[in-house]
Amino acid sequence: MKKLILLFITGFAIACTVHAQGADSLATQTPAFNVDSATQHYLDMLTPAQKAKSDAYFEGGYWLLLWGTLYSLLVAGIFLLTGLSKWMKGLAARPGRKFVEPLIYIPLYILISWVLSFPLSVYQDFYREHQYGLSNMTFSAWLTDGLKGLAIGLVFGSIIGAILYSAIRAAGKTWWLWASGISIVFVGFIVFITPVFLAPIFNKYEPLAPGELKNQILSMARANEIPADNVYQFNASKQSDRISANVSGFGSTTRISLNDNLLKRCTPAEIRSVMGHEMGHYVMNHVYKGLFEMSVLLVIMFALANWLFNLIIARYPNLGITSIGDVAGLPLLAAIFTVMSFFFTPVTNTMTRTQEAEADMFGLNAAREPDGEAHVDIMLSEYRKLDPGKWEEIIFYDHPSGRNRVHMAMQWKAEHLHDCK
Repeated sequence: MKKLILLFITGFAIACTVHAQGADSLATQTPAFNVDSATQHYLDMLTPAQKAKSDAYFEGGYWLLLWGTLYSLLVAGIFLLTGLSKWMKGLAARPGRKFVEPLIYIPLYILISWVLSFPLSVYQDFYREHQYGLSNMTFSAWLTDGLKGLAIGLVFGSIIGAILYSAIRAAGKTWWLWASGISIVFVGFIVFITPVFLAPIFNKYEPLAPGELKNQILSMARANEIPADNVYQFNASKQSDRISANVSGFGSTTRISLNDNLLKRCTPAEIRSVMGHEMGHYVMNHVYKGLFEMSVLLVIMFALANWLFNLIIARYPNLGITSIGDVAGLPLLAAIFTVMSFFFTPVTNTMTRTQEAEADMFGLNAAREPDGEAHVDIMLSEYRKLDPGKWEEIIFYDHPSGRNRVHMAMQWKAEHLHDCK
């Protein structure tokens, strides 16, 4: 969901071209400016070795998507085929107190699933990240963050699970509609509280030091009617060197944040381009649009889950699952959603990628830093394949490819050559 609600701004007047960090300016103040050549100039900033490393890392993620799905099915199989789920249900059963049953079963399920999935997590999120030089964490620090995430999952998973199972049992055949509505309300709640209550569990947030950069960011926010009177920075460098920022939350929890890597590694022009993009998400209401799109998708997925769940338990009565309201069927329901999520990947990626492209264009018109935007896109290619094929991008990319983002910035630049003072 990792992955659902981000915001950006960019663009720049050609005569005021800002040098990308360590790169020559492309601000050729002439009508002969060539978009394709300017784009290629930026693409060539990556050496063949850097490009090969980035491609290998990102393409490996395609396989991890498959192996992660299969591994999740294996975990579900352990619960269902070994009798573990039935044993957990028996442990949780309380005669006449059906609401309590999920509150005992679900924490056990989350905890055991976490333990069973731990080997894959160590490889994917720790070893592989270090293998490609993308993590700054010791194993103990990585494990600490993992345990924090587990604790949050136990609390919220147990609560939402108990509510969902109560709704399932009460609603009968229309349970999937109620489950969809409850789920989207819960997602909205998490989006609302994350900036203030959840994100600080993993990183330290503090106000950005007063200065010209902070004034410029707040000026952009005021110009775009973003209700924020402060800018926060957080210490993402303890996890990695990746640059990032966001305008997160909504209403009273709206918060503009950027990480310390962005401050250390980028020029003011590049930072403005990033913050512009992030503000674009807010101004274009991507949080609400994303929630609406997710609502539609959840209704479809819950409806399919209802059909598949009943089909499977009818076909395999030896699983011992009586109905969709049987908490012992949670591993089966999780397996069904895992498979559906795998096949819906191109859909969810396209939904997000479309919003990211919209935020890019908003940013180009707000920050007016096309060269800053282009150089940031190249920096992001440290872990994103820069130049994929058409269908590769459609299926696997939740952001536009680096090539397309740089080309958009250079196209904007070409159309604003005479905006210079």
